[in-house]
Amino acid sequence: QETSQRHSVRGTAMATRSSGSPRTQASRGNSCRNILTKIRQGQITGAGLTRGSQFPVALLEDRDKRAQWQGIPVLLRRLHESSHPNSDLSKIHSIVTELSSLLSMEAMSFVTEERKTPQESASPNTYTFVLFGGIHELTTCAFVWQTEGVTKSLAAREDFVMFLFTLMSNKKVFLQTATLIEDILSVRKEIIQLEEIPNLANLVQSFNQQQLANFCRILSVTISEPDVGVDDKHTLLARSTQQKTSTCPSRAENNQVTLVNIPSFIERLCKLATRKVTEAAGASARLELEDWHSWLDNALVMDALMQLAIEEAEQSSTGEILVLSCFGISISILLHTFLAVIWLPQSMKIVHEIMYKVEVLYVLCVLLMGRQRNQVHRMLAEFKLIPGLNDLFDKLIWRRQTSGHVLHRQNQNCDCSPEISFKIQFLRLLQSFSDHHENKYLLLSGQELNELSDIYLNANIIEMEALNNTDRNLVCDGKKGLLTRLISVMKKEPIDSSFRFWQARAVESFLRGMPSYADQVFLLRRGMLEHILYCIIDSGCKSHDVLQSYFDLLGELMKFNIDAFKRFNKYVNTEEKFQMFLTQINSSLVDSNMLVRCIVLSLDHFESQTKDMKVVEVFSECRFLSYMAQVENRLSFLFRLTSIVNVQTLTQENVSCLNTSLVILMLARRRGKLPFYLSALQEKEYAEKYPGCLLNNFHNLLRFWQHHYLNKDKDSTCLENSSCIPFTYWKETVSVLLGSGRSSRCAIATYIDEAYRDLDRDFLEL
Repeated sequence: QETSQRHSVRGTAMATRSSGSPRTQASRGNSCRNILTKIRQGQITGAGLTRGSQFPVALLEDRDKRAQWQGIPVLLRRLHESSHPNSDLSKIHSIVTELSSLLSMEAMSFVTEERKTPQESASPNTYTFVLFGGIHELTTCAFVWQTEGVTKSLAAREDFVMFLFTLMSNKKVFLQTATLIEDILSVRKEIIQLEEIPNLANLVQSFNQQQLANFCRILSVTISEPDVGVDDKHTLLARSTQQKTSTCPSRAENNQVTLVNIPSFIERLCKLATRKVTEAAGASARLELEDWHSWLDNALVMDALMQLAIEEAEQSSTGEILVLSCFGISISILLHTFLAVIWLPQSMKIVHEIMYKVEVLYVLCVLLMGRQRNQVHRMLAEFKLIPGLNDLFDKLIWRRQTSGHVLHRQNQNCDCSPEISFKIQFLRLLQSFSDHHENKYLLLSGQELNELSDIYLNANIIEMEALNNTDRNLVCDGKKGLLTRLISVMKKEPIDSSFRFWQARAVESFLRGMPSYADQVFLLRRGMLEHILYCIIDSGCKSHDVLQSYFDLLGELMKFNIDAFKRFNKYVNTEEKFQMFLTQINSSLVDSNMLVRCIVLSLDHFESQTKDMKVVEVFSECRFLSYMAQVENRLSFLFRLTSIVNVQTLTQENVSCLNTSLVILMLARRRGKLPFYLSALQEKEYAEKYPGCLLNNFHNLLRFWQHHYLNKDKDSTCLENSSCIPFTYWKETVSVLLGSGRSSRCAIATYIDEAYRDLDRDFLEL
C-alpha cells in the first residue's frame, strides 16, 4: 500500500561519534612512537588503541614478513589515513583493489560455508584482515564513497549486497553496515529478494531488539512496492495493464511472505512496538527541538549516541573516573563526563524509543495489508499488540498535542519529527488493523464489549458473530479501549491539525464493512456525529483531505441508522446550517461522494419502513433526507459523478465516484426507473450541447468496471458489504447498462445517437 520514502543525513552517525573516536586519539598520539607508551596512555585515559591499523607503520612492517601478514596491516593503515571526505578516491581504489585480490577467494568461501568467524588456518588473509580492523576501515571507507555513482555501482553487485548482510552479524560494525545497505537499496532499480540472503532467519534471530528495530529500516525498502513517482502510473488502468504483464507475485510480496515465516519475527516486533519507556524527569522539555531533524533524522544516529554513552559508562564502571580525579582532573570535567554518560541517554531515551517504534509499526502496517493479512492478524492478536499499544497511549503515543504538522501523503518525503511520524504510523496501523476485519473488536475493553452486547439486546437485534467470537483475553485492559482513547484525543485536536485526517480514517475503518447498529451507537454515544458536523459546518476547516475523511466517517456513522439521522437533524436545525453543509458537499464530490452514497442507500432503506412511526417522524423532519428524496437532486449528483472521472483518470481514490453513480442507478433499476434516469442523462447532454459525450464516457467506465472488479474478489466483497446489495446485482446492472440491443430501454447505447456513438474503442486509445 504504501511506501514511505526515507531520507536521512548520511554519515551523521559517524560524525556524531568522531569527537571521542579512536582515530582522533590516534592522530594526537602520532608524535609518540613508543607502542608501550601508547598502551599506557590508553590505560590511564580510557582512550587507547582499538584497532591494529593504529599501530605504528614501522612495527607493522617489521612483523609482517615473520608473521606472513601479506602486507594487509600496512594496507589497512594506509586505507585508514586515506579515508576522509577530501581524500583521493583513486588512491583508495588502488588500496581496496589490492586488498580485494588478497581476500576475494577466502571471503566467498567464508560466506558459502556459513562460518561464523574466519579461522586462521583456513583463511589466513581474512583472519589477518579482521584482526587488524579491516571491516571497520572498509565500512568507514564506504561512507566516504557515498556519491551517487559509487552507490549505484555497488548496488549493481548482487554478491556485494548479499555479503553486506552477512556483516550485520558483527555487532561492532552493525550500525555502519546497516546505513550502507540502506543507501544501496535506495538506489537499486530492483528490490532484493530476502530469501537469497544467506541464513536470513538465523541472522534476524541473532539481532538484539535494538538491532532488529534498525533492521526494520532496511526491511521497509524490501517489502514496499516501489513508488514510480508519476501520477498516471497510479491509475487503475496502468495497474491493470501491469498486472496483465506480470501474473506472478512481486518481489515485495515474496519478501513479506519470507518475513512472516521467520520464527518469532512478528512476536519480537510486537514486543518492540509495545515496550514501555521509563521517562526521566525533565526529559519532555528537551524533545521539541525546532530543527531537530537536521541532525537526528536517522535512528542510527541515535544509536551512535546511545552506544557512545554506553561505552563511556562501561569505562567509568572500571574506575577510570576515580583515576582521573586522582590525577587532579577538575570537578567540571567530572560533571561533563557524568552528563555524557547519564544525562544524555536519559534525555534522549523517549525519542530513541519512538524512533524505533516508527520503523516497527511501518513494517507491521505493510504486512497487515499484504497477502498474509489473516496470518499476520492472528499473530498480532495472539501477541497482544493492541492491548500493549493501549497501555502506551497516554504515556507515550499521545502524551501531548503536537502542532505544526503538515499532512503528507503516503509516498511523500517527510521531515516530520519522530513524535509526529510515530503518531501517523500508529494511526495507519489502527486503520489497517480494523479495516474489514473482525479483530477490530480487540480495540475495545471488556467493559465496552459488554456495552455493545447491551445495545444489541435493547434494540432486539441479533448480536454480530464477530463480536460474539471475540476472545476477551486479547482485548484492551481497563475501562477504556484504544478506540475510545483515540476518539477522546480526536475531539481535542486543534481544528487545523492534519492529524484529524488520520484519526478520522482510523475511526472510520472500525465501521467499514457490514453496517453494525451497535458499533454506530457506540460512537454516537461518545458525541462523534456532533463533533464531525461541527468540523464540517462550523469550524472553518478548509483542508480537502480532512473534510474528505470526515465525510467518509459521517457516511459510515449514519448509514441505515435512524438514530443518527435524528441527531443530524437536531444539530443541523436551521436552513443556514443546512445550506452551509450542502456547500461543503458540493465543493468537491470526489471528497463527499461516499456520504452521498450512504444517504441514497439509507433513503431507499427507510422508504421501505413506512410502518415504523419513528422512521416516519424522522423522515418528515430531516432536511437531508427530504433533499435527497427529490429526484432532481439525485439526478444532479448523478450528472456530476459520471462526468468528473474517465477511464484514464480513475484511481483508487476517485473510483468511488463511479460506484456511487452505479448505486443510484441500481436503486432506480429496482424501482423500474432506470430508463427515466438514462433519458435524463441524454437530455442533460443535449442541454449542455455535448451530445454523446457523457454517455460514451459512462459506457467506457462501466466496461472498465467489469474488467477491474470481476477479477478482484476483495474489492467486490467490500462493495457488497458496504452497500448491502448483492454483488450479483451489481454485475447484472452493469451488464444491462452495457447491453447491445438497440431496443433495450435499460441500455446506455439506446440513448446515444448513431452520429455520436463511440463505444468499442480500446481503453488505451481513449
